[in-house]
Amino acid sequence: MDVVIDLRPSRPETTDAVTRGTARFLVSLGYAPLAEVTLPNGRRADLMALGPKGDLLIVEVKSSLEDFRIDRKWPDYGPYCDAFYFAVAPHFPEGVLPEEPGLIVADGFGGAVVREAPVAPLAPARRKALTLGFARLGAMRASGVKADQL
Repeated sequence: MDVVIDLRPSRPETTDAVTRGTARFLVSLGYAPLAEVTLPNGRRADLMALGPKGDLLIVEVKSSLEDFRIDRKWPDYGPYCDAFYFAVAPHFPEGVLPEEPGLIVADGFGGAVVREAPVAPLAPARRKALTLGFARLGAMRASGVKADQL
């Protein structure tokens, strides 16, 4: 009897690899990413990143086609960032994701922008509140406090 071994990574392994690679890629572009950020509306962003010019990105990691199909919360991220991206693994099926958001393809080591996200600048008061919350969250995490809320 032949034994077939499935060497494909599990969904959690894919999520971890894409998140890690996307964060590394964002750092290479000068962004400071934080993972698992709960936004003021209660939604949780997989990655949120503060850019060198003060711009805020949100990245939603999709580990599989099923993950994309069951999760429809991504439109709720728009009011909390200047640009929104999906990040997927190289084997994610092309043409399934909507064309409006940006697209990053990543593995555990890095990534690349396949499609730029449209930029919709935040209102100044919201930018200030989100940037302050982002900074406080990063500082709390750096000091060992388990925190996820902006």
